[in-house]
Amino acid sequence: MNAKETDGRAGVAVVTGAGSGIGRAVTRELLGAGWSVALAGHRAEALEETVGSSGRDGGRALVIPTDVSRPGDVEALFAATVGRFGRVDLLFNNAGTFGPGGVPVEDLPYEAWRHVVDTNLNGAFLCAQAAYRQMKEQAPQGGRIINNGSVSAHVPRPRSVAYTATKHALTGLTKSLSLDGRPYGIAVGQIDIGNAATDMTERMRTGALQANGEVAPEPVMDVADVARTVRHMAELPLEANVQFATVLATAMPYVGRG
Repeated sequence: MNAKETDGRAGVAVVTGAGSGIGRAVTRELLGAGWSVALAGHRAEALEETVGSSGRDGGRALVIPTDVSRPGDVEALFAATVGRFGRVDLLFNNAGTFGPGGVPVEDLPYEAWRHVVDTNLNGAFLCAQAAYRQMKEQAPQGGRIINNGSVSAHVPRPRSVAYTATKHALTGLTKSLSLDGRPYGIAVGQIDIGNAATDMTERMRTGALQANGEVAPEPVMDVADVARTVRHMAELPLEANVQFATVLATAMPYVGRG
């Protein structure tokens, strides 16, 4: 099955971290819009749950258990996607981890730092590199990469040095990929998300550490609103690009953070 996104229609997407949260919501949205989707994540059963809960044709979904921090896994992910669907039109670079929350810088184990960097930054690079190679060589040439940043790509939460550092680095990755992709019709953008309602942000409802040292509940938004934004970015013609989009719960303490 071959499909292409170069004219703004549904094509072939790779979604990492597709077994839960934002990745699951985006996968459902894309499947509902007619995309073929390769779902990547650690647990095959969680990926299968995403497909089953979408209520869509399972023939347009390909489950590929993947550790994005492993080059061999990423290579296999894209080989399987191209083998099944013929090309790659979209990579939603979504896999990520916050790491141990609330740990002061001086107490953060190096192993925890390394795990966050390997997942959030190295994994994003490996997937983007694989997508770039495929998009450059396929016919029609081109495609789109959307990196999942965070409002932490702009301002940190207290005691989040590893997560914040990787999300700032993703912004540099996005800009560099966007520039280097121009000759090949590869559009690269970033979505920075604040307090979408997922398992990862469940603690925000009951109380999150604020910059002044207080713990306070924060509002969240429906993750489906994030998914619709990703789909809008994905379905633009390749002549247009949303370079950066920020989608956040309206009343969350972001603009006043710090």
